[in-house]
Amino acid sequence: MPPSEKSKDTLRIFVLADTHNRLPETVSEIAKDADEIWHLGDVCTETILDELRAVGRRVTVVRGNCDSNFDWPLVVDLARGGLKFRLQHIPPDHLPDDVDLILHGHTHVPRNERRGSVLFLNPGCVTRANQGAPPSVAWLEIANGKISWQLVPLR
Repeated sequence: MPPSEKSKDTLRIFVLADTHNRLPETVSEIAKDADEIWHLGDVCTETILDELRAVGRRVTVVRGNCDSNFDWPLVVDLARGGLKFRLQHIPPDHLPDDVDLILHGHTHVPRNERRGSVLFLNPGCVTRANQGAPPSVAWLEIANGKISWQLVPLR
């Protein structure tokens, strides 16, 4: 199927978190086929976003606890493919009833866990993974109201 037809049916979103001042070259290379890029906070230096924008895709960012740009929102709600997504750095303590998926960073540990009706996803950490997990990013694909989540280890 030609890429132009595929992109109408499937939305490919590159998801990363916790870059903490470092964006390995491989990350930009992996992201080049994305329709969108979602950074879930702790960017720490804004040149990281410039590097991601240079890939030529729409970049959405939320502010993490280590970020000092107060123009960045703490929470972003998006609708894609008939699903409601909430992007935030620190996962919420309570289960929200107005979204289908929560994407977060902060823990430096990958997550793919359903709690009630909400799916929690974390791409892990680009630079300082935690609890034995390798550094990682993730692909979120949305097609026909369904999602596919694929973790991509960086080593």
